[in-house]
Amino acid sequence: MDDTTAQRRKPTIRDVAAAAGVSRGTVSRVINGGHWVSPDARVAVEDAIRETGFTINHAARSLATGRAGSLAFLLTEPQHLLFADPTFALLLRGAAEALTQRQMTLVLLVAGTEAERANVEHFVRAGHVDGVLLISSHEADPLLERLVAAGVPTVSCGLPLGHQGEVATVSVDEQRSARIMTRHLLDRGHRRIAMIAGPGDTPGGKYRLVGFREELGAAFDPALVEEGDYSQESGTAAMTRLLATGAEFDAVFAASDLMAAGAIAALRKAGLRVPEDVAVAGFDDSGLAATHEPPLTTMRQPWELISESMVQLLLDVIAGGPQREIVLPTTLVVRESA
Repeated sequence: MDDTTAQRRKPTIRDVAAAAGVSRGTVSRVINGGHWVSPDARVAVEDAIRETGFTINHAARSLATGRAGSLAFLLTEPQHLLFADPTFALLLRGAAEALTQRQMTLVLLVAGTEAERANVEHFVRAGHVDGVLLISSHEADPLLERLVAAGVPTVSCGLPLGHQGEVATVSVDEQRSARIMTRHLLDRGHRRIAMIAGPGDTPGGKYRLVGFREELGAAFDPALVEEGDYSQESGTAAMTRLLATGAEFDAVFAASDLMAAGAIAALRKAGLRVPEDVAVAGFDDSGLAATHEPPLTTMRQPWELISESMVQLLLDVIAGGPQREIVLPTTLVVRESA
């Protein structure tokens, strides 16, 4: 082979292995997710890939493995929420970055209507993706049940109500997180604490309310609980309903930062000050909390770790691993609103 031919030849796994000083099997494991590879070997392979200019032949790998080399980011909500709720954007970005590192592709799927659910089910079952990152779930949504019945590898963000144990999950400790926030408000001297809960058919809506009720104990008043759908508009509407009852409260815990922002708007419209008259706390710390006026006290979710954990867990399931449940901690972030 002359020099010109050698320059035109595409680098192979053999070339990468030689440059990294490892076996071809080690290179293959790094390319396919890094299972059972030491950190030093992984770094050596990644450096060798850059040095040699090696690229994966996805078409050939798909034919050889029967896999698509892509995962679905599935949002079972109305399309507008993908842009209105910053938590979805954070998870989308994190999942995309995690797959880019593995030279895989992320496919965005939205299934907020029955027609969209049917299209998504057909697309996924046709093998266009290797598995599903389920970003939101509702207890009565039939799509998850269909995915489980079809044997589609799936990882749920948050406990999938009605389907616990059927799919792998990555979640935060919703109940304990809500107790921590409620305790913070109690420790600040607040005694009449209201809550704007999320939808009761979602894990965040259900378990954050449970934690709030448990921490308050005998001080819990069901008349001080309203429900929203995590949106800012629903937070405004829920606070307006609370104010209309004439009930007295000196603090409110909203199950999302967006609902907390909406609650503050309603309080201000009613002539009340935050936090002087009513303290307000949220949940998520998705970016809005730090820039809001006043800045929101909230429970921070580890967004990057959630995304990375979901991707790795799904790849493990696809490879035949167990359907594990990963629970990640949250962090109380105290700012001016409470």
